[in-house]
Amino acid sequence: MKFEKVVLEGNIVRLEPLSESHSEELCSAIYDGELWNLYVTLVPHPKNIDSFLSQANSNYEAGDGLAFAIIEKSTNRVVGSTRYMKANLANKRLEIGFTFLGKTWQKTKINTEAKYLLLAHAFETLALNRVELITDYLNSTSRNAILRLGAKEEGILRSHMVMPNGRIRDSVLYSIVRHEWSGIKQYLEAKLA
Repeated sequence: MKFEKVVLEGNIVRLEPLSESHSEELCSAIYDGELWNLYVTLVPHPKNIDSFLSQANSNYEAGDGLAFAIIEKSTNRVVGSTRYMKANLANKRLEIGFTFLGKTWQKTKINTEAKYLLLAHAFETLALNRVELITDYLNSTSRNAILRLGAKEEGILRSHMVMPNGRIRDSVLYSIVRHEWSGIKQYLEAKLA
C-alpha cells in the first residue's frame, strides 16, 4: 500500500501535499517566531527548505509517509507543515509528526483541525489501527497539545535522539488506537465547533 497524494479540507484549514510551490510561504511561516531556534523541536532553517522538501519527497517515494502544507483557508496562506511518517502500513500504523506552525498561528484551532483531518483520514480511509505522536520530553507545549487531542501517553523513550546541538533527547510516546477514534472524533468536533 502506498500513500495517495490527497488534499484534506476542513472549515479553517486545508492540508495539501507539500511541494516546491509552498516553499516561499512555508519559509515565511518559519521566520514567524524563528522556529529553527526552538531547541525542543526540529524545524528547518529557511535556507535549508530545498533539502526539507527533497527529504519529504524521498520519504513519500519510499512509502514512509506524506508531508502536507497547512493552509489557513481564510487567507489561503501556508502557515506550517505536518506529515504522516514512519509508516508501517502492513501493521496498520503510522506516526503524525514533524508539525510546526508560525508563531502567529500557534494556540489557535489550526493545529487541532489539522490533526483532526489527519486522524480521520488515517482511521476512516486508510483503516489504520494505531496512530503515534512523539515529542521531546522538554517540549511541554507540544506534550499538552497532544494530550488535548485525546491521545494517551504510553511512556518515555530514553536517549531516543541526538538533537542538532548535540543534546541527547528523551522523547514521549503517545498514541490513539482505532477503538478510541469515534469518541475522540466527537470530542474534537465539539472543540472545533
